[in-house]
Amino acid sequence: MTDLVFFYGTLMSGFERPGRSRIDAKLTPEGRGWIHATLFDLGIFPAAVPAFDSRVRGEVHRMLDPDVVLAVLDEIEGFRSGDADSSLYTRTETSVTFDDGHVATAWAYFYNAPLGRAQRIESGDYLEHLKVKG
Repeated sequence: MTDLVFFYGTLMSGFERPGRSRIDAKLTPEGRGWIHATLFDLGIFPAAVPAFDSRVRGEVHRMLDPDVVLAVLDEIEGFRSGDADSSLYTRTETSVTFDDGHVATAWAYFYNAPLGRAQRIESGDYLEHLKVKG
C-alpha cells in the first residue's frame, strides 16, 4: 500500500476545505504532477474520472500516518470501502507522473456519481481553470 496521496481539487494547498486542517500535520508535500483522468467542474468542487486520453494536474503528499489520513479523506470524499457503488468518490491506487518525470503510485479519489451537465475542464488543471473562470 502506498503512502502517497494525489489531490487535484479543493483539498490542494491554499484552499480552506473543511477537514483538511485535521490532517495537515500528517502530510508532507512531495511535488506536483498528473494522473490519467478527465476533470469536470461540478460548481463547488471538481471531479476526476479515470481516462487514458487526458491528464489531471495536482499535487502529491506523503502521508505520515496513512491509516488516519485515509480515514479522514474517506469521510470528506464520501467513500465507504464496504459500499463503493454508493460512494460519492472511490479511492484507487493510481500512477502519478511527477513534473520531473518520475512515476510513483498514489491514492486518488475518482468521482463515482452522474456528471449531469458538468463542464469538462479541458486543461485538466483546476487551479488554472479557476483563474480563467474567475
